Amino acid sequence: MIQSFHLETTVAFFTDVMGFTIGRDDKTYFILYKDQAMVHILRAGTDIGEMEFYLEVDDVDSVWNDIKGKIEGLKVRPPFNREYGMREIHIVIPETKTLMFIGQVIN
Repeated sequence: MIQSFHLETTVAFFTDVMGFTIGRDDKTYFILYKDQAMVHILRAGTDIGEMEFYLEVDDVDSVWNDIKGKIEGLKVRPPFNREYGMREIHIVIPETKTLMFIGQVIN
């Protein structure tokens, strides 16, 4: 679960930028879907720590081409190859303390 300080902004990132759809909206708790992925987002408490999560995809460069025009103002690292055999994008999810890794296995 991703804790958000401003649910509307975080949910908009996933729906407008990443292409997820809302499956559940309780105003303080959202469940979002895309293909086989599911993300839970809830209102953050006052004292939360940082977290990371990994979204593995088939084609990270295709994802990059889909989102690069929609991420102005966000902390982002464009696609790059990692020493452990993955090609990744890093994005700090808006209004959270969450770093999202989007990656694919390098063939």
